[in-house]
Amino acid sequence: MALDSPTPIAPYDAPVKDLYDIGEMPPLGHVPARMHAWAIRQERQGEPDQAMRLEVVETPAIDSNEVLVLVMAAGVNYNGIWAGLGVPISMFDVHKQPYHIAGSDASGIVWAVGDKVKRWKVGDEVVIHCNQDDGDDEECNGGDPMYSPTQRIWGYETPDGSFAQFTRVQSQQLMPRPKHLTWEESACYTLTLATAYRMLFGHEPHELKPGMNVLVWGASGGLGSYAIQLINAAGGNAIGVISEEDKRDFVLGLGAKGVINRKEFNCWGQLPTVNTPEYKAWFNEVRKFGKAIWDITGKGNNVDIVFEHPGEATFPVSTFVCKKGGMVVICAGTTGFNCTFDVRYLWMHQKRIQGSHFAHLKQASAANRLMLERRLDPCMSEVFPWAEIPAAHVKMMKNQHKPGNMAVLVQAPVTGLRTFEDALEARR
Repeated sequence: MALDSPTPIAPYDAPVKDLYDIGEMPPLGHVPARMHAWAIRQERQGEPDQAMRLEVVETPAIDSNEVLVLVMAAGVNYNGIWAGLGVPISMFDVHKQPYHIAGSDASGIVWAVGDKVKRWKVGDEVVIHCNQDDGDDEECNGGDPMYSPTQRIWGYETPDGSFAQFTRVQSQQLMPRPKHLTWEESACYTLTLATAYRMLFGHEPHELKPGMNVLVWGASGGLGSYAIQLINAAGGNAIGVISEEDKRDFVLGLGAKGVINRKEFNCWGQLPTVNTPEYKAWFNEVRKFGKAIWDITGKGNNVDIVFEHPGEATFPVSTFVCKKGGMVVICAGTTGFNCTFDVRYLWMHQKRIQGSHFAHLKQASAANRLMLERRLDPCMSEVFPWAEIPAAHVKMMKNQHKPGNMAVLVQAPVTGLRTFEDALEARR
């Protein structure tokens, strides 16, 4: 399928100033001294509506291999909640800066480039993947950059994320923006899509292959919605787990082979002590859950891969329903970090537990190409204006958000815009 061709930004008139209102466009390439941002400070860490405050801060200066991006829209992810709460660790203990700007997804326009940047120029429309590294160790040169000792997540382990008019990134973080999508649609998918891609294709020899059965927790959420689409595209069978019955049709519409409502079972939370009455009751419920999987896959067919991210509430079940020699791959712990399991079923059945953390550029680019080729849907469910960025995170924290992925507007003045010229016209 032919990809979008780059088109230069047409000339336009704009005043030169040191600070611009949200949605007001500076002259192309002019970097103002200051910018508006939603900032977190250590003394007010807590829930998002407490931690995030509007501030005017200095526009970040870029180094020789860095790029400054004018942020048109951004995505909402759970790490913004963690950054506000200061868990599992405080980001201020990581980057040592006086304030933190969250946001690890964005679509925007290259606004300034360092003198060593060759692949990008001012005016390019891009999406940003969130992996950073220093690029000068063996893992970054022939290994896996995600294993580099310098690996960090932009907007979480760095102080300069996407909830600001401008953001500073490494040039290797940039990828072409799908121009058939709106600014907000192209801002909402990179973190969850690339994370799901590495989980399913990045851990040899357990890469997803045609015919494999995969259990997907949180199937209607950001990660789950991409996992199901990727599994379907690869010829696998996705079994989606939901918590609300009204999400069933959404998950089936993404291509899931079957859907299970976890509220029909009572086997969640930490593992009861083995060989107690509580363990027996738990075990009986897990077997019922396993039978629900067999009703979809066929009797005796346990799943090849379990796509895990809730953590504490679901992990004991995940390690049980995974097939002999299969893999439980986990990238988060949204229900808690104290994961327990019956180790007998791990060693006797030679199962693999694999941690997975975002993706490197090649994996992120492979995932992005599927979006460029219109093989995937961004599954954007809700868009919030700039002023409601904290409220969007509160909604996610309370699990009150709609199925799919959430986006927020930054410099894009309204929803539905696909070009920079559209944004200029809408601002007028």
